[in-house]
Amino acid sequence: MTAYLLGLGLFAGHIQAKDLLNVSYDPTRELYKEYNQLFTQYWAQQTGEKINVKTSHGGSGKQARAVIDGLQADVVTLALGGDIDALNKHQQLIDPKWQQRLANHSTPYVSTIVFLVRKGNPKKIYDWADLVRDDQIEVITPNPKTSGGARWNFLAAWAYAKDRWGSDEKALDFVTQVYRQAPVLDTGARGSTMSFIQRGLGDVLLTWENEAHLALQEEGGSEFEIVTPTVSILAEPPVAVVDQVVDKKGTRQEAEAYLRYLYSDEAQRIVAKNYYRPTSGHILAEFRTQFPDLKLLKLEQVFGGGWHIVQPRFFDDGGIFDQILAKIYE
Repeated sequence: MTAYLLGLGLFAGHIQAKDLLNVSYDPTRELYKEYNQLFTQYWAQQTGEKINVKTSHGGSGKQARAVIDGLQADVVTLALGGDIDALNKHQQLIDPKWQQRLANHSTPYVSTIVFLVRKGNPKKIYDWADLVRDDQIEVITPNPKTSGGARWNFLAAWAYAKDRWGSDEKALDFVTQVYRQAPVLDTGARGSTMSFIQRGLGDVLLTWENEAHLALQEEGGSEFEIVTPTVSILAEPPVAVVDQVVDKKGTRQEAEAYLRYLYSDEAQRIVAKNYYRPTSGHILAEFRTQFPDLKLLKLEQVFGGGWHIVQPRFFDDGGIFDQILAKIYE
């Protein structure tokens, strides 16, 4: 009988722990390391059950493709809605109405794009226009084909130019010049941070706000400083349960609770401590001094719609980004 109970994972009142896999993007490593500990404690208190949460990180686009190719993610916490929509490219892995399941279109935290420069800001970079001055500033940014953060970088630059000059033609010229000054396009946001900090490449890093703050806390971080531009994009990295996987594994209850708890006050404080902007108004107010005010533009304001419009126009094969690279390297 003992062997039978052990085979079922049941003995002396013990229920075998379930495993959850959160497939995320590069700059959330520290956030989810801390949040996973909080959630496992919360879940044990609520249910008496043990749960093991594992997290996979990489460029958001690459992570989405890994799930499409069979990586058994219970939840995805990716850099942008377009990468989550892409999970249904070949088969329906996720409910097409996934963004209606949780508050704020299933976005428990937001961010934006800022600049990381070398101490003292020797190249005097204060806003987007300074990136394309005649002195050929080198800009470090990842590849939008593989990195969600890179797509937000691209769109932030475009949004600035569109806001300033009022035309897509001017925006195209501006963004093309920015990429002319990019010596390398890493596959993910963390890779670009390493290129800038450890390899010493470039004069300015375009990066997530939280990634810039984390860089200052690392060894050698005192050699850099953050510049917040006047205008940037409201980056909304959403979360979703991968329906096909949780139904197969029997982890739907745990996966849904894992994402819901991101909206709790305790989790929102962890979000803020890791320099993402909480969507809870009163938690954001607690951390107000660490988040500078700037003009944040939404996708819909600049591009007339969400990722179903932005992705094919700019980042699919043959889109505007590919056209920019072809022009640069012709």
